[in-house]
Amino acid sequence: MANKVNIVLQGKGGVGKSFIASVMAQYYYSKNKTPLCIDTDPVNATFHGFKALNVKRLDLMEDDEIDPHKFDSLIDLISKSKTDVIIDNGASTFVALSHYLISNRIPALLEKSGLELIIHTVITGGQALSDTLNGFQKMIKQFPEDVPFVVWLNPFWGKIELEGKNFESLRVYLENKNRVSAIINIPKYKPETFGRDLADALQAKLTFDDAIKQPESTIMSRQRISIIRGDLFDQLELASPVLT
Repeated sequence: MANKVNIVLQGKGGVGKSFIASVMAQYYYSKNKTPLCIDTDPVNATFHGFKALNVKRLDLMEDDEIDPHKFDSLIDLISKSKTDVIIDNGASTFVALSHYLISNRIPALLEKSGLELIIHTVITGGQALSDTLNGFQKMIKQFPEDVPFVVWLNPFWGKIELEGKNFESLRVYLENKNRVSAIINIPKYKPETFGRDLADALQAKLTFDDAIKQPESTIMSRQRISIIRGDLFDQLELASPVLT
């Protein structure tokens, strides 16, 4: 089977792209697989901060501007990989990377190299709902029809609803559902307990396992982190035909 190249793309910042990349990487590790992890965010290299995941940071800047030619080195890295790949891309490089992938026909190139491109995108609630839905719709139209999408629903900023309809009832999904290979629902966690423990772990750039092993962690903190890990890994297990 072809190795998978998972790229997290969304033009809106602060919607959880790095968190998603880190969760995918940890899921692969839990399956005794060692993915090639790459962070292309020139501003907030959050994914790179997870030292346990051995994330390679790729510098795409030249004189304070994005140099599209440097994306060539990204494709070189991917093409030489003997394992699945996870790429976290920042909002500041979203337009440049998307244009590069499409104009250089990277999905077809990867396919010839025995690799399959998978686009992971985020839909979040609150004020960012419209922006993330528009970003999803534009990417669906721009990328070739044989490129699958995995949609991550992140309710951190509010309910993912529009005029009383959830994501799977919205026209933007119904018209493009054949392109969506999986939907991952990030649970809405209670801020004072689950949310706080998760936020502390993310701020310290700790994997779930490392957060659980922290000597200063309380028994209930370890329990809640274990539940969060189980919630997300269970959904990734259901999506495993797409990811592995």
